[in-house]
Amino acid sequence: MPKQVQDIKQFLEIARRKDAKSGRIKKNGSQTKFKVRCSRYLYTLVINDAAKAEKLKQSLPPTLSIETIKN
Repeated sequence: MPKQVQDIKQFLEIARRKDAKSGRIKKNGSQTKFKVRCSRYLYTLVINDAAKAEKLKQSLPPTLSIETIKN
């Protein structure tokens, strides 16, 4: 079941949880979607600013396996 998160800090807390299994970064033109799979939900954060998206990409935990998808 998917859930959309609006806050970047809340998304980072979710990504650091123990049940976070994997992550995906999907780029669609100017929009970037960050998705984190946890045991119960797939959490999604949508960012329209490329600079913020790059900063968030750098601050994701290194233990999380991340797959990048470009359209």
